[in-house]
Amino acid sequence: MKQLMLGNEAVARGLYEAGCAFVSSYPGTPSTEITEAVAKYPEVYAEWAPNEKVAMEAAFGASLAGRRSFCGMKHVGLNVAADPLFTISYTGVNAGMVIGVADDAGMHSSQNEQDSRHYAKSSKIPMLEPADSAEALEFAKLAYELSEQFDTPVLLKMCTRISHSQSIVEPGERIEKIGEYRKDIPKYVMMPGNAKKRHPVVEARTRALVEYAETAPINRIEDGKDRKMGIITSSTSYQNVKEVLGDAYPVMKLGMIWPLPEQKIMDFAASVDQLVIVEELDSFIESHCRDLGLACVGKSNFSNIDELMPLTVAAQLSAPWAIGPRLEDAIPPRPPVMCAGCPHRGLFYTLKKNKLTVLGDIGCYTLGAVAPLQAVDSVICMGASVSGIHGFCKSQNGAADGKTVAVIGDSTFMHSGITGLVNMAYNESNATVIIVDNSITGMTGHQQNPTTGFNLKGDPCAKIDLETLCRAVGIRRVRVIDPYDLKQCDEVIKEELSANEPSVIISRRPCALLKYVKHKAPLAVEAGKCVGCKACMKIGCPAISMEGGKAKVDATQCVGCGVCEQLCKFGALKEV
Repeated sequence: MKQLMLGNEAVARGLYEAGCAFVSSYPGTPSTEITEAVAKYPEVYAEWAPNEKVAMEAAFGASLAGRRSFCGMKHVGLNVAADPLFTISYTGVNAGMVIGVADDAGMHSSQNEQDSRHYAKSSKIPMLEPADSAEALEFAKLAYELSEQFDTPVLLKMCTRISHSQSIVEPGERIEKIGEYRKDIPKYVMMPGNAKKRHPVVEARTRALVEYAETAPINRIEDGKDRKMGIITSSTSYQNVKEVLGDAYPVMKLGMIWPLPEQKIMDFAASVDQLVIVEELDSFIESHCRDLGLACVGKSNFSNIDELMPLTVAAQLSAPWAIGPRLEDAIPPRPPVMCAGCPHRGLFYTLKKNKLTVLGDIGCYTLGAVAPLQAVDSVICMGASVSGIHGFCKSQNGAADGKTVAVIGDSTFMHSGITGLVNMAYNESNATVIIVDNSITGMTGHQQNPTTGFNLKGDPCAKIDLETLCRAVGIRRVRVIDPYDLKQCDEVIKEELSANEPSVIISRRPCALLKYVKHKAPLAVEAGKCVGCKACMKIGCPAISMEGGKAKVDATQCVGCGVCEQLCKFGALKEV
């Protein structure tokens, strides 16, 4: 029976139908829902791994054991997993192995724009790129067939628009695919002598995949009425082209984005007067066409910055395209903000009040950089805050000591902050790391992590004790604070910054949006006591505003955390 599915849900269905037995991922928007959806199938073992490198290595281990496997991540997560990626290309697989990567053109929830197609080319691993949910399901199944046919892991590239849009799919039945482990040292032990012999195998595989790409039905040509222009495209860009042009011009729709066909592209180019490449971000297809000696139009018309939209495609292809009625006025901006009652707010207020330099990390708490708090000085990648503060303080020969902290979330700390803390202890860095422990992986939608005591399916499991872990790697000073208690925050931070050794502060308070968190009664403003000083506005809580020169609390948003109450010198904020 046909169903409406998100692209990520369709991938999960494809994994299930293909007989995938093992899934390991780290949550990262826009890839997260693949693993959340596949975990609902009892036939598939699914887990959250501490990071993407671990997830990929675990998936390889399952493949080595003879079970079809999958690991999923967002584009920046593929950077973390690049080490095993390039070597697994050499070893090949035992059972099919699929690597899901979701790009985020437009940076809807990412710190950079990155084109993962380059990873396919440089690691010499085939990549499939679906353009809707139906293809997401079918390509996931096809990826396993190609993986086993060509003895290679296969990259399945999604993107925000395909991952989070819905279209019709027709689910099928699951097949069971169970193999056996076979000891093969020359194939799987990548010491130099063996690796040298595997490289020619990889090159031969690429040539065989190019031959496959020439006739693969997922690389199809759709005829058009006018051959004065022909378009080569894929993924979301294909949807934009078809929405704008319909069947006005012939289109080569690429489902296998690496390796790309050669003769098929040259024949298509010869059949049209002008060849146009429509693709998001880098000139990946365009460069391939130019390497084939073809004249084409690509990035000279379409920017490599931000995602492509139908209006842009229509304008660049001189296509009349009706977009419907437009709003007369510009839509007011909605800046990102921490939720009402967010436990990170009190901490960042304290850091700003003490005029500290703050090296931040990836998570909800990155919003500490946003006005009015503006308490974060740098954010690079997962775990970089802890590694960075070591270099920041060491390089200044003590000048930054007592003035600088790193802030990192509990899940991010488990992902890649631990090694930075080991480095701090080992090399005796006089710096303070604050772990903001909100008892969940917040930014990607409340996924469990090794510190929560529950696994992906919500079952109880081993819980990593952050205090014990930090002491185990060599940190002697470990303190726990409640970020709702501003006085405690201020005192403990000052004490740890004055210590002449590395320290860790754990700012512990569950995310205000967790279902089990019970809130207090909302606060209200006594108008007679409020003098309009706006001290309560300094924390940037969305539940507080000013009206008629007086503070006002939105009772539908306020969770009664009491942080604003501690800032009011006039006692104007009280529980209802």
